[in-house]
Formats: sequence, C-alpha cells, structure tokens
Amino acid sequence: MAILVDRSTRVVVQGITGKEGSFHAAQMVAYGTKIVAGVTPGKGGTLHEGIPVFDTVADAVRETGANASVIYVPPPFAADAIMESADAGLALAVCITEGIPALDMVRAFDYLRDRSTRLVGPNCPGVISPGKCKIGIMPGHIHKEGRVGVVSRSGTLTYEAVHQLTNLGLGQSTAIGIGGDPVIGTNFVDALDLFEKDPETDAVVMIGEIGGTAEEQAADFVKQKMTKPVVGFIAGQTAPPGRRMGHAGAIIAGGKGTAAEKMSAMEAAGIHVVKSPADLGARLAEVLKR
Repeated sequence: MAILVDRSTRVVVQGITGKEGSFHAAQMVAYGTKIVAGVTPGKGGTLHEGIPVFDTVADAVRETGANASVIYVPPPFAADAIMESADAGLALAVCITEGIPALDMVRAFDYLRDRSTRLVGPNCPGVISPGKCKIGIMPGHIHKEGRVGVVSRSGTLTYEAVHQLTNLGLGQSTAIGIGGDPVIGTNFVDALDLFEKDPETDAVVMIGEIGGTAEEQAADFVKQKMTKPVVGFIAGQTAPPGRRMGHAGAIIAGGKGTAAEKMSAMEAAGIHVVKSPADLGARLAEVLKR
C-alpha cells in the first residue's frame, strides 16, 4: 500500500469552482484520482464538470465518504479551509495555496495538534503515488510507478528529480512536496519516517533548501532511524546571507541555515549528497546497484 494516497483515496476539492481548482480537478480526474466532491460556499447542490458541489466539507464528507481534501482557496481564507478539513475528520488535507499569512498558518498548525488530520503544505505541489492517485498540481505524465520515495521543499526540483528517475527506469512509490513556507504540516522527518516504514519504498531522494533547520533534523533522523539509502540535495548553495531565495522559509539568518551547514550534516549522517540537482537520478541509480 502506498503512503498517504492510493486507489482508495476519495478527494474533495475545496475551491473547485475557482480557475485553479477547476483546472487541476480536471487534471486529477484525468489521471485517475477519485474526485468525489467539490466545495464552494453558496454553490451547494450544483454540479461542476459533473462533480457534485457542496457548501461545506462536512456536507461533502457525509454525502460522499471523502477521506482527503485538496485546497485551492485564496490565501486570506486558506487557513480556515485547512481547519474545516480537520473539523470534517479527513485523514489528509493537501494545501496548494501560496502566500498564506504566517500568523494564519500558526493558528491552523496549532488547531491541528489535537486532531487526526495530516496536512501536507501549504505552498506545495501536493502528493502523488504514481499509477494510483495524485492530489495537487504536479504533471502526472513524468511520474512512473516504482519503489523510490521523493520528498522536497521545492516543487520544481521535485519534478526534476522525478523526471530523472523515470528516464532511468526508476519509478516512484510516492512523491511528496512538503512546501517551502516556514510553517508547514508535514516535514522531512515525518515523510522520511513514512518512507522508512513503507514496504514499497527501497530508497529516498530528499531535496532541501537553505534556511531553517529542517534538513539538519532530517539528517539526525536518517542517522538514528533509517535503514534505507537516502540521496540528498540542498538548493541555494550560492545564496548570500539575508537573501530570500524563492520560498518564504529559504533565508539564511544569523549565519544559520546555510547550504554548507546542511550538506555537512547530511553527509555526516550517511546521506549521499550531490552538489547539482542534475546528478540526483544518477547517484540514486548508483547507490541502488551497490
């Protein structure tokens, strides 16, 4: 069984009648994902591209048996949408929205502490178990069913790693874009733990960025807990201190969070670190042959 999503996943799309939600809902349906409902307040009782629309997530769950949500709600309302998914008892909420105010996410993160809902994101491409289910915005055609897990803060570099692996004939068990914001639901350690316990994953590609300490914490987890090989890369190696690079969380502050520090910690933990993202696939293939 794949981690997080599989063929049994039943998805409700929050913000389905918006431009982004509508487009990606159609893409997910085309991939084979079971989109069972949409949610747009005030449009309950209608159909959108053949998908029933409800006013609330709770209504959608009650009527369709949905067990996951994907959120394409504008930033001012996205944190409330996350909490609404948790209130409805969904096992998984994937938030694609970029630009959610940090204080809103702190509030949502705290709200989820005592609830069973796992949040992926925000500001992420989503989750895909190739050949089974995709929830998010990633291009399905570059993925291939297989046994390599991918976890990344960067959506673009997730696609790059997946494309390389697929071209080498190495499919993916699950690819998770955890998002680049300072406050996120599922972090590297969470994802690595899932991959370590997953019998369908043989190795992991981990892609981090400058800023924060998430990669150092992940390295410690790999050293202490993981038996499966991990290949890693850190983006932002040439970034000057104090400069934000793409993501809100990718900023070096007070001399901490540099690429050199992260790469050193990862290498010390036994992670196979590459200096260029172009080498991720080849290094993983080399590691698997040993």
